[in-house]
Amino acid sequence: MGRKNRLSNDKARLPQKPCAACGRPFTWRKKWERCWEQVRYCSDRCRNAGKAG
Repeated sequence: MGRKNRLSNDKARLPQKPCAACGRPFTWRKKWERCWEQVRYCSDRCRNAGKAG
């Protein structure tokens, strides 16, 4: 039970940025650890919409 509470606290502190296509905020993910500065879109759908428009 204590572990779950610690995880939720850690997730609240993760960096966020707005999506370049839809404007929604999205949160840092482990897979983006090395390229967080280059990540612009929250999903594949937004990335494809951003390239088209």
